Amino acid sequence: MKRISCVLRTLIETLTLAVVLLAPGALAQSGRGSDEVLVENSFAKVTRGDYEAELLRLPPDLRGGFANNGKRVYDLLTRLLLTKSLAAQARAAGIDKAPEVQPRLALEVDRLHAGLQIARIEEEAGRAFDSRRPQLEARARELYLANRDRYRVPEQVAASHILFDTKKHTPEEALKLAQETRAKILAGADFNALAKQVSDDPSAQRNGGHIDYFDKTQMDPAFAEAAFALKNVDDVSEPVRSTFGYHLIRLEGRHPATARTFDQVKESILAADRARFIDEQRDAALAPVKNDPATKVNQAAVDALIITIDPEKASKASAGEKPK
Repeated sequence: MKRISCVLRTLIETLTLAVVLLAPGALAQSGRGSDEVLVENSFAKVTRGDYEAELLRLPPDLRGGFANNGKRVYDLLTRLLLTKSLAAQARAAGIDKAPEVQPRLALEVDRLHAGLQIARIEEEAGRAFDSRRPQLEARARELYLANRDRYRVPEQVAASHILFDTKKHTPEEALKLAQETRAKILAGADFNALAKQVSDDPSAQRNGGHIDYFDKTQMDPAFAEAAFALKNVDDVSEPVRSTFGYHLIRLEGRHPATARTFDQVKESILAADRARFIDEQRDAALAPVKNDPATKVNQAAVDALIITIDPEKASKASAGEKPK
């Protein structure tokens, strides 16, 4: 524990210096080689190559903007230096030479190679798809024209609500509270102010019961039916029973159903097609491995790994009976 504490203390001191020496964005702009040392302590060094290799573990869409946040960069360097320091200590102690550790190290290397092979297959598939984009855009347009209803935006409403939770009140009490609160609203009380005061929905304290635009599929069926039945903005429903309790609902706005144009949905269609193509190519590449006719199973050895439990003995053991 003392050695680990020393690692952490040195790490903090080193990264404090790194913050001074490395201005935000410097990692992306220095133009130096992959062996450039970014941070170090008495146990290990973190190089630009280490940093860039770690970035490759992130999804591609997150890598580009990663260095825009200095804290993210320093946090990553902190983790890397700690990992490399502990690894150096493990090697110095000979842990990597222990017989029981060797198979685990080999498996980790195999997992890395397998992951790299999968990534290579997916990257090649992605490039193959992208090279055919003009033809695929034409196909995407055909899909759009054949399935226009799939790309319609359904009618949506915005509303505010006040909830009287039937877990906190009896159904009769919740209904009575809803009726009394509705009477106050119709008499001129402010709906959103009342929501903050009496609603059992915790979010009402923050938003006054407001719910942004939603379609019928996004809400409890009874709640949605009542909200969409309101005709005019500021209309307030009668108490509505949902799976959560009784609601009062006020209509705040309505968006009619609309049809999205091809240009609005083109990229999402192509993205779905691209993902599907990559999945198919990956599955096709893995099929020869999964179905290799040369695969053999040492059935006796595998069966020896399986522990067979006698149900009767297990039942007696769980009941506290001693085996005879």
